[in-house]
Amino acid sequence: MQPEVLLSHGGVLEVTLEAAPSMVPWRGGQRWALTYNGKTPGPTLRVRPGDRLRVTLSNRLDSPTNLHVHGLHVSPNAASDNVFVMIGPGEEHTYEYLIPADHPSGTFWYHPHHHGTVAEQVAAGMAGVIIIDDELDTLPPIANTTERIMVLSDPRIGTTSDVLRWSMMGMMQGRFGDGVLVNATPQPSLTVPAGTMERWRILNASASRYYPLRLDGAPWWQLSSDGGRLAIPVDATGLVLAPGERAEVLVAVERAATMALTTTAWQSTPGMGGMGGMGGPPNRSGATETLLTVIGTGADTTAPAVNGPLNTIDSLADAHIGGTREFTFAMGGMMGGNGMSFTINGRSFDPERVDVEAALDTVEEWTITNATPMAHPFHLHVWPFQVIEASDQRTPPSGWKDVVDVPAGGWVRLRVAFRDFGGRAVYHCHILDHEDRGMMGVINVT
Repeated sequence: MQPEVLLSHGGVLEVTLEAAPSMVPWRGGQRWALTYNGKTPGPTLRVRPGDRLRVTLSNRLDSPTNLHVHGLHVSPNAASDNVFVMIGPGEEHTYEYLIPADHPSGTFWYHPHHHGTVAEQVAAGMAGVIIIDDELDTLPPIANTTERIMVLSDPRIGTTSDVLRWSMMGMMQGRFGDGVLVNATPQPSLTVPAGTMERWRILNASASRYYPLRLDGAPWWQLSSDGGRLAIPVDATGLVLAPGERAEVLVAVERAATMALTTTAWQSTPGMGGMGGMGGPPNRSGATETLLTVIGTGADTTAPAVNGPLNTIDSLADAHIGGTREFTFAMGGMMGGNGMSFTINGRSFDPERVDVEAALDTVEEWTITNATPMAHPFHLHVWPFQVIEASDQRTPPSGWKDVVDVPAGGWVRLRVAFRDFGGRAVYHCHILDHEDRGMMGVINVT
């Protein structure tokens, strides 16, 4: 169930990704999907700080596409992480990403980002993991663990391109498919000897679905968030991954027993069944689904607790603040045949308009307010941020982020360090239909 892994050699990883519809394995048969190199998820790209990643993307779809390296701190210009590039059907484009020598290790990912087609392409299977390794991966408690990649998705299942068809209401409420998968596999199982420490790199690659995760029968700890290693391990109980978020966890398999990693249908609006009655998976509110099963074998044992420092985080809590900004997510009324409007600060996305001008080598404090009756995950390209506080009084993670959930009717305050790279990029809601329908802005850093 593990995706193919492509490794850099001599400081370079050069790959070709073909975006195309394909038939992929499904319960002894096949299903229709949009894929990279005929598979979903696509190959895992594994590089190191200082490497050069060169990706030639060949478009064999019927619609435009492009590529976003989600979470990588690389240039947004020219042939790097430039989401304003459009690759038409039958065309190809070569991207070249120079990974900074001090780039943190972590779990990142790639997916399409051509405005207007993002939700359809990601929901149908176009996603893959990027891993950056460094010396932290060779030290305790990470050393000598069994690593697994887990890409969570919820595609619509069918044998033709009809799986791409969604009603207007379905797109407004967010796409929820026909059950949750791990690496495109329904409810896989792992047989693991007791005494094993498992390391799971978990990616939420769904277009809309949140994953509240629960693991019964084994202790587990979160080591990393979106932007890499946390300062210290934290108990992973209560871990929720919004669309686009990642987490690395350690799982101690201590007993010869069967354990399940489960999720529940997310209530994006407390007490309202999701989006004020117009969202969430229909008739599934609160339902528990098994993502995967772990079968422990052999003699019982007790694993040592995972504790101690993991990383040194350059905290922005006491940084000089060069400016403050306010952003408000809003949803408008039904706009005739075009559905509902989704805006930030009252404006829908315009690729020709710059919404934010920021200065390189400054730190800004942003407050993201959610004026809607549903949760929205906020994502910023290129420049990672730190969460300072939130209206729901959550404990901020001790590390860097690039996606953060903004609760319905609430707010999140974060600080962004504009370092290393200038250029034009975007920020947006990572419920991808909302992004496609305008909940996105352009930032230019100079």
